[in-house]
This record gives sequence, C-alpha cells and structure tokens, in this order.
Amino acid sequence: MKWKNKNVLITGAGGFVGSHLAEHLVFLGANVKAFVRYNSRNDYGQLEYLPKNTLSKITVIAGDLRDQDAVRDVVEDSDIIFHLGSLIAIPYSYIHPIEVIETNILGTTNVLIAAKNNNVEKIIHTSTSEVYGTARYVPIDEKHPLQGQSPYSASKIGADMIATSFQKSYNLPIAIIRPFNTYGPRQSSRAIIPTIITQALTRNVIRLGSTHPTRDFTFISDTIEGFVRIAEEKKSIGELINIGSSFEISIDDLAEKILTLLRSNAKIEIDKERIRPKFSEVERLYADCTKAKNLLNWKPHVKLNEGLKRTIKWISENIERYKVDTYMI
Repeated sequence: MKWKNKNVLITGAGGFVGSHLAEHLVFLGANVKAFVRYNSRNDYGQLEYLPKNTLSKITVIAGDLRDQDAVRDVVEDSDIIFHLGSLIAIPYSYIHPIEVIETNILGTTNVLIAAKNNNVEKIIHTSTSEVYGTARYVPIDEKHPLQGQSPYSASKIGADMIATSFQKSYNLPIAIIRPFNTYGPRQSSRAIIPTIITQALTRNVIRLGSTHPTRDFTFISDTIEGFVRIAEEKKSIGELINIGSSFEISIDDLAEKILTLLRSNAKIEIDKERIRPKFSEVERLYADCTKAKNLLNWKPHVKLNEGLKRTIKWISENIERYKVDTYMI
C-alpha cells in the first residue's frame, strides 16, 4: 500500500496510541483526519504534543462516537479507517458502565455502518488484551477464550464481536488488532508505567494497586508498526492479530526496574483505592505473537529497558503536565 495522499481517518486520535499513529501516518504522507471527543476547551488531547508543523497537516474534527450523524459525516471520503476510539479506563468503567458500553459498542457500530455505506477500503478495529482476562494458558494466542472481567473488557468483547459480524455479514474489509499493554512518551498517568515514573520523580512513596499481576508491555513505536502492517497486508482482512512483546513482568518487578533506572529509593505502598475487585483483576497477560510474525513479518524491536529509558526521559521533561497528587481513573 502506498500511503502518499491516502485519505485516512483515525477515531480516538486524541488518545495516546491514536496521536502517535496520526503522527506516523503524516510522516508516511497520508492525508490524516482525526476524530476526537468534543470538549468546550477545543482541546485535542495528546495531539497537542505533536510538533506544530505536523499538527497543521492533520484535519481535527470533534464529535462523539455515539452520534451516528457525526460519525457518518467524518467517515465520508475516507479510504482507510483506524478505529481506536473508546473509553479505556478500567476503574472508570466500574463507575460509569453505561457510558463505556455505549461508547465502545454503539460507537463501534456507528463507525462500521458508516464504513459500509461509504465503501471504505479497509477498517482496522482496535481490540485489547484485556478481553482475554486472566490467562488460562500462556502464551496467549488469538484462540484463547474471552473473559469479560470488567465492564470495559466486556464492552470491548462486544465491540470485537460486532466488528467480526460485519466482516462476515457484509464482507466488510475489517482486520482486528489486539495490542497488549502499550507504553511510551505522552502516555497519561492513568496507565501503570507513567503512574510509577511520575511518583518516583516527585515522591518518596509510590502508591500502587495490586503488584503481583503480570503484564506484557510493548513500546509505542512497535505497536504503531503493527497497526501500519495490518493495514498494508491484504491477508489480514478477517483476521484477529495479537501485538505484544511476548515477555511478561510483574508490576512489582516493573516498579523496581523503574526505581533502579531512576536511582530512586522510593518505597512502594499498596493503596486499597487502586486495587481492582478480586474477581475483576486480570492476573496474567503474556502474548503469543506468532501470527503477527508469520502474517505481517512483524516483531517488537524495543526492549523494555530501552523503552522505559525513553519514557522516563519524556516524562522527566514534561512532569509539569502530570497531576501527580491525583489518582487518575
């Protein structure tokens, strides 16, 4: 696929991954349209961090995925759709499950209907490793059972099934990317790695939730490469593809690694407010990315230590942007 002058729509472009994807597609020469959630501050989210000469090349449109008319209008004239738009915070989904379900399931349905009516060339729908729940076996391949252990993960399972049904029912050219825990510069403190780093830079005590679960962390540039390769590969249509590092680490060991890199003596304390309900906690995530390797010739390049160093550098230079004293849900 040649990206030069390709009309690309990214929903959720104001988010961490969406903003990096938008930046990369501009670099590749695509005409990028970014759909962000409306707010009265005219705030573009993480897109605000992009260099001005890059942001000026992106058409930013604000709206709500739940608004079928808004979605229909923004999809018009799009060749490729990267659908990343969703409410992703798990603690938030405990408090506002209806909003999360409406945004993630109805919003996805609106995007797919609009894509069907506009003869879009390809849709890359974004899933999440959270849909697997606690690993029943490792490494987790794409055939692993789905387990909705939070309203968020259940909503994403629903959205994935809707996407699959549209591909089968209407022959829509849909591929599903299922990233494992992506991290890197510009990520908010809602995520665990920025949570640890920001506290370690400003405090003597780091407050965390459960520290025994393991996660499979993937650096942002590797995840973005996965998105692009899935879009470019014709054989990815109708496929679900894991994108992860195929390496697991406990939150406790992760925190210790970050403290070592920062040469910090901060102590770790468990904050009950940050602990998920017992049966909702996903205890283990560890990706099998054999399909990505075989189908896309994709593999991660950035090792955890290197990725953490890059992330620490960015956060250190932008620490004033973080509300360290606030538990971000």
